[in-house]
Amino acid sequence: MLETPHVVVGAAIATKIPNPLIALPLALASHFVLDMVPHWNPHLNLEKNKTGKIGAGTNFFIAADVALSLMLGFAIAVKALPNTSHALIILLSAFVAVLPDLVEAPYYYLNSKSRSIQKWVEFQKAIQSDTSILLGLITQFATVIAAFVWIG
Repeated sequence: MLETPHVVVGAAIATKIPNPLIALPLALASHFVLDMVPHWNPHLNLEKNKTGKIGAGTNFFIAADVALSLMLGFAIAVKALPNTSHALIILLSAFVAVLPDLVEAPYYYLNSKSRSIQKWVEFQKAIQSDTSILLGLITQFATVIAAFVWIG
């Protein structure tokens, strides 16, 4: 799944559940649940194995997704102000919700041969529920909209 739905759902969880002892584990768990929903995202593993690197087009797409996720995550957190502790919990939940994908970055971008990271990439790949680009983007858009509706 793209980073934007992960961030928005993680932030939504903390918006509704401001207790970090509950919100942070739920945000982390949401990552794996969302990855099991049929979705589309760039196939980094396939691209890396085929060409040895991630292409410029894919990197641009990823950068746009990350930029959007940062903007939305901060926008959700700002709504909690002036309660800075709640805003911080929202930001942390958004971060924790994408953390499983961030762990993969050294494998894809730094050519890490770490066996633990390779096993992590294999695990993440195994739980993905891929579908066509149209249906996959629709499910992610619907996920983001549903999270915003839940936030209120």
